[in-house]
Amino acid sequence: MSTLIKNGRIITAEQDYIADIYIEKDKVTLIGENLKNQADKVIDAKNKYVIPGGIDVHTHLDMPFGGTTSIDDFESGTKAAAFGGTTCLIDFAIQAKGTRIRDALDIWWEKAQGKATIDYGLHMIITDLPDAHMEDMSDMVNEGVTSFKLFMAYPDVLMVDDATIYKTMKHTSKTGALVCMHAENGSVIDLIVQKALAEGKTAPIYHALTRPTTAEGEAVNRSIALAEMAGAPVYIVHLSSNDALEKVAEARDRGLPVYAETCPQYLFLSLDDMGKDGFEDAKLVFTPPLREKWHQDKLWAGLQKNTLQIVSTDHCPFCYKEQKELGIDDFTKIPNGGPGIEHRLQLLFEGGVNEGRFSVNRWVELISTSPAKMFGLYPRKGTIAVGSDADIVIWDPEFEHTISVHSHHMRVDYSMFEGKKIKGNAETVLSRGEVIVENKKFLGKTGRGNFLKRDAYAGAWD
Repeated sequence: MSTLIKNGRIITAEQDYIADIYIEKDKVTLIGENLKNQADKVIDAKNKYVIPGGIDVHTHLDMPFGGTTSIDDFESGTKAAAFGGTTCLIDFAIQAKGTRIRDALDIWWEKAQGKATIDYGLHMIITDLPDAHMEDMSDMVNEGVTSFKLFMAYPDVLMVDDATIYKTMKHTSKTGALVCMHAENGSVIDLIVQKALAEGKTAPIYHALTRPTTAEGEAVNRSIALAEMAGAPVYIVHLSSNDALEKVAEARDRGLPVYAETCPQYLFLSLDDMGKDGFEDAKLVFTPPLREKWHQDKLWAGLQKNTLQIVSTDHCPFCYKEQKELGIDDFTKIPNGGPGIEHRLQLLFEGGVNEGRFSVNRWVELISTSPAKMFGLYPRKGTIAVGSDADIVIWDPEFEHTISVHSHHMRVDYSMFEGKKIKGNAETVLSRGEVIVENKKFLGKTGRGNFLKRDAYAGAWD
């Protein structure tokens, strides 16, 4: 199969120019002006942007949590991602305490294989790391699982102590892997939560009010200190507050290899969106929680200054009915997580490019190129270049629409961004040279997605 994309405005993190792209099988083989190559399929991209497919490095598909399981599996979740212009994601395998991380990897491979419609990688969440299992970490890196996630929150479930964090980081400093940190002071938060419950404060908004920004800032600072002692890089996931952002900025100013992502929910939603009557606020229960609105401007500035390098989704959807309602009398029993895998590119284009905060090049960098570089996929993914995978999105910058549960492709029964007006959307999506979204229809096949063996962290590339 060969494809010729003609007349498009090609935008990468570094370049912006008009040219044609010739694709043979799954690779870009030629880029030039007025290409005359014969092709099985010709796509006219005049007046459209041609960008590398989006890469979402933080998703939770088919994930058990709080007595239920996230409603999108690797089939529905990757389809929804594709409709939004994401052609690759990295999900999280979770080690159950008392088991080997190898067991978790096998479980998540089984979840994904035969279902994923786009290419995918895996991070490994470590919850238990006796010395006897250290060798397993090295084996993971050799198998292309080159990043590990640790939690400072959720005591007795996912949280690990500082010694385990340091031990993990010390090991990754030798193997070239990258540690991803969920940074909140879980022990103190747990005490605040128990006090709130004792006072009868059970409504969903108290999930947010019992997780202060200082608990995030302190944990980010501690993560950075542990990484510095171990001589390792560290990547802070779903950073939500200025308290945490300042700690990252200070470390980067000192030249430390410290990186961080934020998510659309922290850029577009705030505590002002909570406080509704009844149980509706449960739709906005995720961790870290929503913050006061002024934090949004700080996070946008962090993206402009490259204090934040990536925007991911932390897509972890639970239906309002039956799933979120598990916590109707106790906010601690509401499954944490929200849906967003389909709208990341749209929201960042609207808030970043359309609202004049950054260029189209920076947009591509945040949603594709930096994720590929950070997590060992570049230049195979994350750019448009001869020899790269033909993961390409034809983007219509003029297409106007409104985000709604009635039109999205995620399985969840609500949208966090219901009613948000957007200008710009993925029109045609190619994954490894195959058109998988066209004319608002999904054309890909279930199970066509490949597991990606990723390279180790490449160093302070920025």
